[in-house]
Amino acid sequence: MAEPFFCSLKKERIRKRIYKTLDLARADAFDYIEVFYNRTRRHRHLGGVNPEAYESASL
Repeated sequence: MAEPFFCSLKKERIRKRIYKTLDLARADAFDYIEVFYNRTRRHRHLGGVNPEAYESASL
């Protein structure tokens, strides 16, 4: 499960940028995970919807 996630992280975010500091890289990875990946990005295993929409529909 972790391997596809890290592949997505590298392909969609990390490889497209150059970071001046480690703190900037960490902040960008956090932003990708918490803002984009967990809230916006559609996931195939959730039926093509993002996690927030999936949780809202199942409540």
